[in-house]
Amino acid sequence: MELRLAQGERLDDLQNGYEIIQDESDFCFGIDAVLLAWFARLKKGAQVLDMGSGNGIVPILLAARHQQVHITGLEIQEKSAALARRSVAWNHLDEVIQIVTGDIKEAADLFGKASFSAVTVNPPYMTGGHGLTNDRSSRTIARHEVLCTLEEVIREASLVLEEKGRFYMVHRPFRLAEIFSLMVKYHLEPKRMRLVHPYVDKEPNMVLVEGLKGGNPRITVEKPLIVYREPGVYSDDILQIYGRSDKVS
Repeated sequence: MELRLAQGERLDDLQNGYEIIQDESDFCFGIDAVLLAWFARLKKGAQVLDMGSGNGIVPILLAARHQQVHITGLEIQEKSAALARRSVAWNHLDEVIQIVTGDIKEAADLFGKASFSAVTVNPPYMTGGHGLTNDRSSRTIARHEVLCTLEEVIREASLVLEEKGRFYMVHRPFRLAEIFSLMVKYHLEPKRMRLVHPYVDKEPNMVLVEGLKGGNPRITVEKPLIVYREPGVYSDDILQIYGRSDKVS
């Protein structure tokens, strides 16, 4: 197929056999999406829901890392969903990835209960206040809870997951107490956690969490993941993550 980029769009090489269309005026993906796709452990034949897919980066990265899975991306903003569909088609992933326009708060109604074996989500990190009530830009929606709350994300993830299904999320450490409380409330037992530090001597600014629907209480805390050895120089762990199949420019 011929790819025609609109003004402000660019085609980024993901260095894993796939490319993604990004709108420079929109919210472009960051390292948190890459780490989420790397952190998720998907079994052969998994049916995956990626909640809040944006331009489709997490489904495409998951498709690059896992064989014989099907990924549904749920995105409320039609502009972003349309961009994701174009990237899916451009990469010939139509049989692997489906992009659905819809509201995270209605996920169980859209897809049915217990319809997925895994859920991934890179939700808005900040609560919805701070004078942003009337701001509905794509960047604000991606960063702030103006269209959905953390509780609504976790509630719907639990509803659409089958028993013993896996939940994967990247978030901010300052909300860990709330995250764990809500996961337990909705029967997503925290099973694995990894803190991500920008530098070895800096406090973590991201956390990767895995939950198990209906699991028993017991969590494994993995060693910290350090992003940079020094300014502009990735750590060996990050280079290894990018080098497997998730390398982005």
